[in-house]
Amino acid sequence: MACMAFPEGFVYGGATAAYQCEGETLTHGKGKVAWDDFLAKQGRFSADPASDFYHQYPVDLDLCERFGINGIRISIAWSRIFPAGVGEPNPEGVAFYHRLFAACHEHGVEPFVTLHHFDTPAALFDQGDFLNRATIDAFVDYARFCFAEYADEVTYWFTFNEIWAVATNTYIEGTFPGGQQANLTLAFQCMHNMMLAHAKAVVAYKEAGYTGKIGVVQSLEGKYPFDENDAGDIQAAKNEDVLQNQFILDATFRGDYAADTMEVVDRLVAIAGGSLDIRDDDLAIMRQAARLNDNLGINYYQSRFLKAYDGENDLHHNGTGEKGTDRFRLKGVGERVNKPGIPTTDWDWIIYPEGLFDLLVRIRLQYPNYKQIFITENGMGYKDEFKDGYIDDGPRIDYVREHLMAVLRAVEAGVNVGGYFLWSLMDMFSWTNGYNKRYGFFYVDFETQRRYPKASAYWFKRIAETGRLE
Repeated sequence: MACMAFPEGFVYGGATAAYQCEGETLTHGKGKVAWDDFLAKQGRFSADPASDFYHQYPVDLDLCERFGINGIRISIAWSRIFPAGVGEPNPEGVAFYHRLFAACHEHGVEPFVTLHHFDTPAALFDQGDFLNRATIDAFVDYARFCFAEYADEVTYWFTFNEIWAVATNTYIEGTFPGGQQANLTLAFQCMHNMMLAHAKAVVAYKEAGYTGKIGVVQSLEGKYPFDENDAGDIQAAKNEDVLQNQFILDATFRGDYAADTMEVVDRLVAIAGGSLDIRDDDLAIMRQAARLNDNLGINYYQSRFLKAYDGENDLHHNGTGEKGTDRFRLKGVGERVNKPGIPTTDWDWIIYPEGLFDLLVRIRLQYPNYKQIFITENGMGYKDEFKDGYIDDGPRIDYVREHLMAVLRAVEAGVNVGGYFLWSLMDMFSWTNGYNKRYGFFYVDFETQRRYPKASAYWFKRIAETGRLE
């Protein structure tokens, strides 16, 4: 059987996020985030204790070392450092991350640290989150503190995780705290303001002279017309591509927005009945940051096929794993549909590794000033079965293998990819799905907090040790 080799220095990683794994959501001086009350009001599930990473991280890092995982994505909980988002830092929170990063290095696991992973402190969220420009300033102050505090422990920084996900889940699909539906104006404004916050943090990092690397993590999807010969379907795919991909990639790598991007943006905002606040001063600092970004993290799970759609908004999120219930019909944009013959997960996510290859090559060609890309999340939500301590997650192995092959094909095509992080390192809390949607290499018994390696962990270990994919 033919083998494909990974580049020298490739990172074989697992990804986590503070609110989804740490637990201790309101202890040790940590301030509230909007999710705390939001989940309590729903009454379906809680993020406490989640995977109890706050106490179990030595176990998880030991598993990393044993299974060849040499990189871990970690997010710092902003409200664990600054409980109200601003003011005096919380010593317990600051000390926790010092202990965590030290343990990473003791186990030979490089921490890749994200400053914001869907968890704006509640005090700032209640004042408009990133629609309020005061939150941008508060974020930059928080970033400056972390850069200085952990300068000797963290080499790789990311400002935000999935700016698009914040925008769509808060202002389009309405599944996050404060959620609204189909407000495209607020979605675009949110993305612009968060990219401005990213830019200001990047400039602050570089001006301070730190020697590490900094970038941002974006969630991207391939967008394809359902019928490649239908003009309406082609336009629908373009609409969705600008909405999720091109607007935010322009902001990342250009620092402004191309004419064909704004043609779609202006039309969609007009349909939504609003206007955007994009200032010349914003674009000046964003252009500066676009030249300074060291890397881009791509979170890729699926692609979309689009059909033309002229009706009213019709949106339903499949958060239960009841296959076939997801609906996304957005006025002025298009309708997401499944392509016959392309498999989907129980949560109606299309399994399409070709989309990852297409995105990687597209970035290389469309934004040649990019420097390096990490696949910061990729994985398959699955209802893993625990049988006498053995978890056979063969479908996850197939999913990861196919996506790693797409990455290696992109490397052969000239794309600089520095590493791959499975979402997720271990099973953890999922924002809108609770605990039945498992992603990890390591199965977590949420009652005992014991970890069990899945078949995929043993399979990935061989890849990490040999640097080759069969």
